[in-house]
Amino acid sequence: MPENIVIALDAMGGDHAPDIVVKGIDIIRVQFPKARFLLFGDQVRLEPLLKAHPGVRGVCELRHTDEAVKSEDKPSQALRKGRKSSMRLAIDAVRDGEAGAVVSAGNTGALMAMAKVSLRMMAGIDRPAIASVLPSPRGETVMLDLGANIECDADNLVQFAFMGADFARAVLGRVPPRVALLNVGIEELKGNDTIREAGERLKSIENAPFDYHGFVEGDDITRGVVDVIVTDGFTGNIALKTAEGVVRLFTDFLRAGFKSSLMSRIGYLFARGGLNILRERLDPRVYNGGVLLGLNGLCVKSHGGTDETGFANAIGVAIEMVSDDMIDKMRSNFETFDMAEKMSNNTAGSGNGEMKQEAAAEPASTAAPKRNQPSGPQDDAG
Repeated sequence: MPENIVIALDAMGGDHAPDIVVKGIDIIRVQFPKARFLLFGDQVRLEPLLKAHPGVRGVCELRHTDEAVKSEDKPSQALRKGRKSSMRLAIDAVRDGEAGAVVSAGNTGALMAMAKVSLRMMAGIDRPAIASVLPSPRGETVMLDLGANIECDADNLVQFAFMGADFARAVLGRVPPRVALLNVGIEELKGNDTIREAGERLKSIENAPFDYHGFVEGDDITRGVVDVIVTDGFTGNIALKTAEGVVRLFTDFLRAGFKSSLMSRIGYLFARGGLNILRERLDPRVYNGGVLLGLNGLCVKSHGGTDETGFANAIGVAIEMVSDDMIDKMRSNFETFDMAEKMSNNTAGSGNGEMKQEAAAEPASTAAPKRNQPSGPQDDAG
């Protein structure tokens, strides 16, 4: 790991802040002893915690602010009133080059809005996307977008594929990662126009930094068929919440079954070792840390209700991405992709005058989607 990795932490974001932040540092510093941290938050509340965890003080710098973004704040409110909040100052530390990434368990909508304003979008990317890692029998699978964009066009989905591939390489070590689009079927004719167009474009990319697999269905999400699954934020968020609900349902059924009779309780004693392994594989804290991709800086969103173990894992995701120089590699991949697209467009338009005239007369309804569509975070995101 590089010597100079610094992570900025919003110490006041989340349901259990600032306790889990300090305790999370205490956990992760053992795994990454060379990492250092900028801790933004209320000194009055943080000092007693630092005294209780003396090892943390040696690896972090405390920067005081008594302002914090509340869970009920709308993104627009956070932007207007939260310029000195712990969340905004932590993000600005990445913008100013003091830290390689920011981690917050605070308000999701506010984090997205502040990160977009402070860090700005990476060249060649129209919208950010939230990516996270999901468990599967074959390891883990990256999925995006998980809620940043309710509607997406083919441009967005193609860009998400590049971002997700870079994330899978940095965090999961998949080289080259296998990428697929989430669809209602695996056949090429299935899905809406946007999905099919994105699929055709991904299939036609030469020398892409990933292997395009095609379409996958909803039941493939947890099977580990591919390394990266790309979808719009509306579909992705519903799929994620559904998966979380199924895990809770399965756990509740299992618990009720083992309590249903004396023989069931005895059976639990014999199965306890295997059940502990299952519990660890399905523990949401292990997969904590959604990443806001597409910005000129790394931003990790921890679940607001997580504990210190979950927050430590979110910090670990940030450290791994910084160690991999993910931003520079993502920027390089997009520059190469944009250049290839421009060359392809120039070649397509270099025919005779008659062909150019036909292209110019193409109806607006069939033209390629426009770039730089406005897309602000939803005010009710939390």
